Amino acid sequence: MPRYVALLRGVSPMNCKMPELKAALESAGFSNVKTLLSSGNVAFDTRKAPEASIERKCEAAMEQALGRSFMTIVRSQQHLQALLANDPYPALGASGLPKRVVSFMRSTPQPKAPLPQSQDGACLLGIVGHDIFSEYAPHADGPAFMRLIEKTFGKEITTRTWDTVRKCSAA
Repeated sequence: MPRYVALLRGVSPMNCKMPELKAALESAGFSNVKTLLSSGNVAFDTRKAPEASIERKCEAAMEQALGRSFMTIVRSQQHLQALLANDPYPALGASGLPKRVVSFMRSTPQPKAPLPQSQDGACLLGIVGHDIFSEYAPHADGPAFMRLIEKTFGKEITTRTWDTVRKCSAA
């Protein structure tokens, strides 16, 4: 069976307990469910299906079991492994800022302004498929890169560090 990773937007230990999230997805028929990092990353096995169908099934399972759901974006484990193996940052002109992030969308991103874009130590480098690649330096005013990403692409997005993508791909 293929392995997938659900990337949930807005999950924290304060609003969703990982054992309950795991149980919700298991109750929906997903197998070998594993939560990662207490921030809305869940790996699981299920029959091959369009990612949009799996996203809807995850959201329905959360609503049923938890009484709420979180926007869910699904990628196959194979997709995440290919991202890491192909490392698009050099081809997108990464300058070597200390943090790399990937923002995931359900459909092909349509930026409100041309890329690359920079602001306050954050740089939106480019798009590959449904994924947006950025880099940033930590900023005293908080996550400047998130403000730039949301200004450019909206809020129907979820973002992970490159290290988290690596952990999810191996789960």
